[in-house]
Amino acid sequence: MIDPQPLQTKGSQTSQRDQQWPWWPLLPLYPYGKRATHFEELIPGQVWSFEQLQGVYYVAVPIRLTVVKVPGGLMLVNPLPPTQELRKGLAALEAEHGPVNAIVLPTASGLEHKLPLGPLARAFPDAELWVCPGQWSFPVQLPLSWLGVPAKRTKILLTDGVPHPEVCQWISLGPLDLGVGRFQEISCLHQPSGALVITDALVGIHSKPPAIFDRDPTPLLFHARDRGDQPLSDSPETRRRGWARLVLFASYLRPHCLRVPAMAELLRYAFRPGLRSWKAHFGVYPFDWQDGWQEDADALMGDDEAKVQVAPVLERLVLPRAQQAITSWLEQLESLSGLTWVIPAHYSAPLSFSTQQASALRTEIQQKNWAPSQENWEFLSGIDQQLLDLNVVPKNPFFKG
Repeated sequence: MIDPQPLQTKGSQTSQRDQQWPWWPLLPLYPYGKRATHFEELIPGQVWSFEQLQGVYYVAVPIRLTVVKVPGGLMLVNPLPPTQELRKGLAALEAEHGPVNAIVLPTASGLEHKLPLGPLARAFPDAELWVCPGQWSFPVQLPLSWLGVPAKRTKILLTDGVPHPEVCQWISLGPLDLGVGRFQEISCLHQPSGALVITDALVGIHSKPPAIFDRDPTPLLFHARDRGDQPLSDSPETRRRGWARLVLFASYLRPHCLRVPAMAELLRYAFRPGLRSWKAHFGVYPFDWQDGWQEDADALMGDDEAKVQVAPVLERLVLPRAQQAITSWLEQLESLSGLTWVIPAHYSAPLSFSTQQASALRTEIQQKNWAPSQENWEFLSGIDQQLLDLNVVPKNPFFKG
């Protein structure tokens, strides 16, 4: 297992101005207009990670821009907001490995990657832009040009070819008809490193909180508490406890071990001395964790290595009637020569992942009860059923494997 190494950039310590992201109102998620970036070298001299946080109500998980070394320079996959801090990190890589010559948006949906594409393209005016076919937005279909993406240097993956075919092999998951648009994700096997760069198809979750929380552990400390009147105390134990709960939130939205207290109970613990600030949400903590939550979190995480899996949200809301889509994609991975790692856009990276592991995961998925509706899955199932009742999503989605 490679131990990712934090990147050091030249110059003075990062200022808050370097972390500003003025376009956050287009997708108003935490941490809003201030986006700290954590840099790591994932595979020496070949692959790097630029991580930021994204979430709602302090339920924040890492989201990753992956950089790979290609002939003539660098390729960026899964765009993120190009803050000054992020651009300084990329400039340090360019100084050693050459210019950014390609930027790739490999997913058809994914606003968190689509909205930063225009600003990132302007930051690198000589880079070719490559986007997944079938781009869409909801509830209003907006052309990419309206999001600031320059049409003259934008190409469609697979339709117009692929970037750097001399060192990269591109594999499509989907397309799959979702009713409002398509689900499609085009992953990239970077052959020099053996790393498969993906977006959402798989995640690997470790029980240790990601390093980006060292910049500001507030989300972990906030959710490690049991009541709103408890202080945001910091320790390794509280960080791991808070991280386990964030994983449950991000995986199931509303896990079954979570109770929402009545308003009177909430207000009883709110506005206590020492908690009268936005950071502590004035002592309002609208969650009551019941027995069993830790065991549920443990089932999603690995201690020695991150647990590789299909994210429950993807399984239950995006692919609930399309198990074949993910198994067909995994079957393609089983034939890839040199596959060694997988690098998702969320959670841990790099993850050890061979063709044998791809085969084992495919078998596991084929044998499991796919997209269940009980216990932790109940809330996600309810959302899916509402979408079906409103005819927003099809009962029998068309999958082109």
